[in-house]
Amino acid sequence: MLPGAEPFSHDGRDVGVLLCHGFTGCPQSLRGWAEQLAAAGCSVRLPLLPGHGTTWQEMNRTRWTDWYGCVEAALADLRSRCRSVVVGGLSMGGALALRLAEQHGDDVAGLVLVNPAVKAEDRRLALVPVLRFVVPSTPGIASDIARPGVTELAYDRTPLHATHSMLQLWRVVVADLPRVTQPVLIFRSPSDHVVPASSTALVKERIGSTDVTEVLCEDSHHVATLDHDAERIVQGTLAFVERVVAEQEAPR
Repeated sequence: MLPGAEPFSHDGRDVGVLLCHGFTGCPQSLRGWAEQLAAAGCSVRLPLLPGHGTTWQEMNRTRWTDWYGCVEAALADLRSRCRSVVVGGLSMGGALALRLAEQHGDDVAGLVLVNPAVKAEDRRLALVPVLRFVVPSTPGIASDIARPGVTELAYDRTPLHATHSMLQLWRVVVADLPRVTQPVLIFRSPSDHVVPASSTALVKERIGSTDVTEVLCEDSHHVATLDHDAERIVQGTLAFVERVVAEQEAPR
């Protein structure tokens, strides 16, 4: 395991937050978010997805069902000890969070999505199903961060078998977006150089939720959790968690 890629876990009160990191990244990109939620008293899980935090070659041997199985197990763990769980995710982690909401309904009290990735506009991705058998990897996509001196711990290569599987995940998630009915808080960076604005637009257009809030991270790029808006994401998440938990438990 790469130093700094370790998962994070904290048992606090009976309100939980599960955080899902992004494609080719690791928990380092969300660790500050997780640690501050834990300091505020939340029970937190930030797992290391299979194939991540080691080598891109190892990641090429994993598939989206492996990554999803990991976060699904973390959700079950939190639900076994918490009365309510909010799920958050960065980039592809947002797609995994959406899939948990689609599949587990009442077990997910709400979603916090940071530059969620469910589509791309790079036409070269159409070549991935064939190209992956010819070229094992392409240049990496890490560290799209505006804040000087901050680096994301992620692979410097993008494994193409894994990329092909991520594209399959996106199709599954997008097809079932109407099943997402939980409150949703979205943080989006207008100057994201990895995931297009149309990805968030697609989520907002297709989900079945009526309680959707979008916050613009004007001073950050893609990895906003390590960027100038990191504290804003933390504070927004804490307020969102308290609100959705209170609404979930209010008499009807």
